[in-house]
Amino acid sequence: MRTILYIIQKEFKQIFRNKGMLPIIFVLPVLQLIILSNAATFEVKNIKFGYIDSDHTSTSIALIGKFNASEYFNVLTDYPSKSNASAEMLLGNVDVVLDIPQYFERDLQKEKYINLGVTINAIDGAAAGVENVYVNQVLQRFNQHLKADLQQVSDQQIQPVNINAIPLFWYNETLNYKTFMVPGILVLLVTMITLFLSGMNIVREKEIGTLEQINVTPIKKSQFIIGKLFPFWVIGMGLLTIGLLLAKVIFQVPMVGSLALLYVYTSIYILVILGIGLFISNFTDTQQQAMFIAWFFTVIFILMSGLFTPIESMPKWAQIVTEFNPIRYFVEVMRMVMLKGSGFVDILPHILKTLLYAFVMNGLAVWRYKKTT
Repeated sequence: MRTILYIIQKEFKQIFRNKGMLPIIFVLPVLQLIILSNAATFEVKNIKFGYIDSDHTSTSIALIGKFNASEYFNVLTDYPSKSNASAEMLLGNVDVVLDIPQYFERDLQKEKYINLGVTINAIDGAAAGVENVYVNQVLQRFNQHLKADLQQVSDQQIQPVNINAIPLFWYNETLNYKTFMVPGILVLLVTMITLFLSGMNIVREKEIGTLEQINVTPIKKSQFIIGKLFPFWVIGMGLLTIGLLLAKVIFQVPMVGSLALLYVYTSIYILVILGIGLFISNFTDTQQQAMFIAWFFTVIFILMSGLFTPIESMPKWAQIVTEFNPIRYFVEVMRMVMLKGSGFVDILPHILKTLLYAFVMNGLAVWRYKKTT
């Protein structure tokens, strides 16, 4: 035990002695959490909206006013023709073009029905779908007000009954996207920092030649590995603490569940990441190689973790692959505990899978690590 404590003490001294490493560990994660949590959003705003008003009546002007009053649209100008609007969309100057036909007001009053043309830039299919929903919402609200204005008092027809749905939003009442993203971004930062540091640490010992000196000492392999990885386990838990404080103070993300339960799971999860980092270091000789391999797997894990896209929307084979993704379980646990208030029984399957993953990865890493005397 004393040997392990000496190694841990040596590692902490080495970490804090490296002045260039301290900002990477403590400053950059804070900046990344603040920046990414504000930038990483699927909310579509400031949609560049153009229109072709061939009617120029009070009704068409009122319709354009509805879009101008919406917080999602940035109404630009009235294009003289479809060709001009198409040219502007080709240049990327407009995202949505509404085509109001001639005699729009007259036909609406006479026929009670008319078609409007809406052209949407759909290079980004997801954004185009959201923009289409926003356009339809504005048109529906305008249609409801228009029906009330055009309805004649003498009309004896039986009017349909209006059914209003009153939604009740659980776990994120204000529909704030940051409430959804901040726990996931926090998972990303804890994972990346601990993985990169643990993966490059032993490789750095190889590069400067101190690993050979340690290998010829009577230090046991288990003592060496525990002493090397424990400081990064502490750093990972510290990053979690800092991230939770920022999430509460800056983003007002609720903490509905047990904070202790979240720390228990994170302590197990970090063992998985440290095992992966140690396993990578066994196959690399330079820090650049370790960084490249770690980044390669991290990108795959992140994109298939459900952090940005729902796992249910992935192909069936991809959903099966995510069962072997440790980041997926951490993202789910963070959101379940913080936002839903899930308890131990609720996340027990995640804990068991993560424990199995930690046992396998650390077992492979320790088995693969060669200490020659």
